[in-house]
Amino acid sequence: MNRKQLDRIELFERMPIKKAVILQAMPAVIGQMITLIYNLADSYFVGLLNVPAQTASVGVAMPVFMMLTAISNLFGVGGASVLSQSLGRKDMDSVRKVSSISFWCGVVAPVLYMLLLTPVLMSFLRLVGGTEDTIGLARNYIIWTTYFGGIPTTLNILLANLVRAEGKSGVASFGISMGGILNIILDPLFVLPRFLDMGAAGAGLATAISNLCGTVFFICYILRGKDTVLSIHPRALRSFKEYIGRIVKIGFPSSLQFMLTVLAVAATTKFVSLHSTEAVAALGIEKRLDQLPLFFSIGIASGLLPMLAYNYASGDQERRKAAFRFGSGLAVGFALFSLILYEIAAPGLCRIFIEDPTTVRLAAVFLRIQIVAQPLVAINYPMIIQFQAMGQVREAMICSILRKGVLDIPLLFIMNSLIPLYGCLAVQIIVDLISLVVCLALNRRVNRRITSS
Repeated sequence: MNRKQLDRIELFERMPIKKAVILQAMPAVIGQMITLIYNLADSYFVGLLNVPAQTASVGVAMPVFMMLTAISNLFGVGGASVLSQSLGRKDMDSVRKVSSISFWCGVVAPVLYMLLLTPVLMSFLRLVGGTEDTIGLARNYIIWTTYFGGIPTTLNILLANLVRAEGKSGVASFGISMGGILNIILDPLFVLPRFLDMGAAGAGLATAISNLCGTVFFICYILRGKDTVLSIHPRALRSFKEYIGRIVKIGFPSSLQFMLTVLAVAATTKFVSLHSTEAVAALGIEKRLDQLPLFFSIGIASGLLPMLAYNYASGDQERRKAAFRFGSGLAVGFALFSLILYEIAAPGLCRIFIEDPTTVRLAAVFLRIQIVAQPLVAINYPMIIQFQAMGQVREAMICSILRKGVLDIPLLFIMNSLIPLYGCLAVQIIVDLISLVVCLALNRRVNRRITSS
């Protein structure tokens, strides 16, 4: 047994649970925080222009860009789960094949997405709330983030998931963080009038370049092969039919959840756009700020996934449950801290991104409403990831669809009619509360089934 295998066994099987979770989850959280910072940097530097249409255009374009994350999750989360289960069974041949197949799917899928997107792009932007003031700016942002940066963005997220799945959470976070720091450096150069004066499009170009650099780092790390068992050699595609079904089956709930998130964000933006450009800009700022607890929860869940899948496959269910409880507790604690902070300091935080008083006032109210949902998300999101780690596709699918799609879009119509504008922002609280009840019931049933078998 070589050193890489011994290190992996120590982390996943023997190390004290709290220490193991922290070693896996904290680098993932740091990576997510860097991603958040460069997302905030986009909004900050675009907001310095003090033109609500520029700020609003990023929000209008966001559903199109977010779809790349859905594509990445299909093969990244699915591949990571199958890969970690293979590690738990000590099946290294499957690890190499799964990582390679996931990689090449991450190359082809965004190209197909771009081809499908092109003929309907302008119509879709109008559908999600684009106006004469914002639609051209949003299109320019998408050209850089989605067309120029589509493949690198997809692969950057996908490869980080695969590297983390073999227990190299620190390497995964370094790759994500490196690109994020570069994005922060490039944003002012591309956005501000004193330099290239590209506005929102400059923020898109900075994002594309940063994701390209992150992807190059991961590819070089895998090709070097010194500290990894991953592979991206195309010969593994001979086994495509053997593995693609499992990868897609497990990854689909995460992918679907992001796709439905795109639809929900688009629907919310459309409702908000009926009021004013300032309201759309305010929604974009609020979405950036409530990413702090959301990205923390995503980081915890991403770090947990390999441990949960490995211990499920190896048969150590008590260790799996303990890791999940501790990780979820960390996520909930941070979400509660964010709730208190945002309720107290919402106007000041929103004013960081734009000085327009109407936009700031609306963004602060939006933020104080939306943040109430985050402690619920801090349980729901890791629980869905746990279902995927165990290959419990039906349960993961039910929870994913409940959180995004089935309940929230119909509720938007109801809440907007009851409380115009502000009711739209309360929908997520209702949805996540219902989802939490269902997730807990399904989790209890799954654990009983595993114990009895």
